[in-house]
Amino acid sequence: MKLLHSGKVRDVYEDRGDIVLVASDRVSVYDVILPTPIPDKGKILTQLSLWWFERLADVVPNHVISATDVPAEVEGRAVRCRKLDMVQVECIARGYLTGSGLKEYQTTGAVSGVELPEGLVDGSKLPEPIFTPTTKAPLGQHDEFITFEDVVAKEGADVAAELRRITLEIYRRGAELARERGVIIADTKIELGRASDGTLTLGDEVLTSDSSRFWPADDWEPGRPQFSFDKQFVRDWATGSGWDKKEPAPEVPAEIVEVTRARYIEAYERITGRTW
Repeated sequence: MKLLHSGKVRDVYEDRGDIVLVASDRVSVYDVILPTPIPDKGKILTQLSLWWFERLADVVPNHVISATDVPAEVEGRAVRCRKLDMVQVECIARGYLTGSGLKEYQTTGAVSGVELPEGLVDGSKLPEPIFTPTTKAPLGQHDEFITFEDVVAKEGADVAAELRRITLEIYRRGAELARERGVIIADTKIELGRASDGTLTLGDEVLTSDSSRFWPADDWEPGRPQFSFDKQFVRDWATGSGWDKKEPAPEVPAEIVEVTRARYIEAYERITGRTW
């Protein structure tokens, strides 16, 4: 296989004219890759994405060709995919207010130009899910919020409308299914690209602990940080460590790694009903 690109988490290879996407155990916070991996993380993300791809196939086509026709050394964490011309917009849906969305709201009263009611706090459920696109910044730089009108200017009105529709439908479908299993999906980010015939197609990963915020429904309480089945635990450790959020990042303590791995596994098991 020929290495085309190494991202924060995934390595992209070309093989026999296809793309082979390999999910590593790397973890990044604040757009910086930490030096300490989370064991099994790449396999968990891959298997959870494959589970969701099957259940969202009627919403949008996906890039998956095969999860088994991959080299043995990356089996379980790799997917053979169709090549896509990726849309240069980060497509994000939010059903709850937290993270960078909360900071934007506290500054402007809106997120990506979507006006929100007054008085919302960390963890507030929004009146309805909203589409909050951002730029797609290079590795090491930060994405910036953009409005729907900015997406129209970049991609055209028809494509922008489809990006919003697909993003919100994936979120709604995923959030409904996860809620039945005791998990709140607070927000999620998806990657869309154009297949060779121009069809918008879902790529990368979908509704995983890296691309979404997962909270236990029975513990949700607006007005405070929520317990998370995702890398928020690592973000919180990084925030409290005194690190300046610039490279080089510090090593992650073993106990933080162990708890993070356990939370990734619990999200997978709760949502899929399968044992890791």
